[in-house]
Amino acid sequence: MKLAILSCSSKCYSTNRFREAALQRGHEAKVLNTLKFAIDVAQGDPDLYYRSKQLSHYDAVLPRIGASITYFGTAVVRQFEQMDVFCANSSNSISNSRDKLRSLQILSKHQIGIPETTFVRDRFDVLPAIERVGGAPIIIKLLEGTQGVGVILADTTKVAEAIIETLQCARQNVLVQKFVRESKGRDIRAFVVGDRVVGAMRRVAQGGEFRSNLHRGGRTEPVTLDEQYMETAVKAAQIMGMRVAGVDMLESKDGPQIMEVNSSPGLEGIERTTGLDIAGAVVDYMAAQVDFPELDVRQRLTVSRGYGVAEVYIPEGSEYIGRTILDSGLRERDINVLTLYRGSTVIPNPKTSRELEPGDRLLCFGKLEAMRDLVPPKIRKARRPKVVPLVDSEFHPKPPDESL
Repeated sequence: MKLAILSCSSKCYSTNRFREAALQRGHEAKVLNTLKFAIDVAQGDPDLYYRSKQLSHYDAVLPRIGASITYFGTAVVRQFEQMDVFCANSSNSISNSRDKLRSLQILSKHQIGIPETTFVRDRFDVLPAIERVGGAPIIIKLLEGTQGVGVILADTTKVAEAIIETLQCARQNVLVQKFVRESKGRDIRAFVVGDRVVGAMRRVAQGGEFRSNLHRGGRTEPVTLDEQYMETAVKAAQIMGMRVAGVDMLESKDGPQIMEVNSSPGLEGIERTTGLDIAGAVVDYMAAQVDFPELDVRQRLTVSRGYGVAEVYIPEGSEYIGRTILDSGLRERDINVLTLYRGSTVIPNPKTSRELEPGDRLLCFGKLEAMRDLVPPKIRKARRPKVVPLVDSEFHPKPPDESL
């Protein structure tokens, strides 16, 4: 395997470890400065130039895209994807991971633990938002902060309100997030490769600091995760579309709560804490998967008029309950079942002899018109009870009454 490691820091620990692990396994590996690429876009012939010379062939790419170059870095990764080169993480997954709000929006559609979070712009929405996440103390986060920078703990509502208004005046977008008291300044970093956790550590804040990041002085200890935490970490990475990810979780009384899914997790802390060859696990996985580059289904489907992918739900009382996939008549209607979701169980490429049960969800490919009557109607959510915060009228005039 000829591996390209995209990194602007050729001498950093993680970059060196990935290169070393690849060479030890007999692969060819080169570190390429992400900012030295030029992207050529031509009809039917996407191409890349590196240091003004046409790039030679690579089998796989391991992106290490820093937050400061996300736009250009993901454009380079996207070009590799268009050239059908295997990328450890897709350009789309990297972009999604850099925006904390976007990440939580994607995760929120699924049955996976995340801290209650809200995003507001209007100053009259700040107090109701704080109340909706449980009131002070709360966590205030900048949307694109890294390594603990831009994460603030506000002990009181007035302090929280002042911080949010100050940041908004500075044109900073902020999230308001529930403070998980029982985490006690601790979190877990699980390193996910493919469909398994290859190593995990607990990070513990020191002194009066509530942030457990190593860059904030936190200490680390190895940890053996139970099945629930491992499943949550893998599921979060897969939902975000990542093959290699550092998943940060809080230990709450309700189980794991996802804080962040990192697309370029560092190796130094977790390798030194656990003593495991994490870099080797990543390289081994890439070597095994190199023949399966990212496939953008949407691009391929444009050539199939009238066909697409849809999710079908089997409700109570459905005529399909008790029938096998073969006997359901779906194939005769030009509908193929790709994946069956039953509770928290995912069954890819289910056998035609499998019987359908109430609550099953089927990911299908076929004629959209044939699937139209199988797609469940959207159900409106019940409205939450109205929150009426206490407002000091001297400083916060009542907002105008606007009907929604």
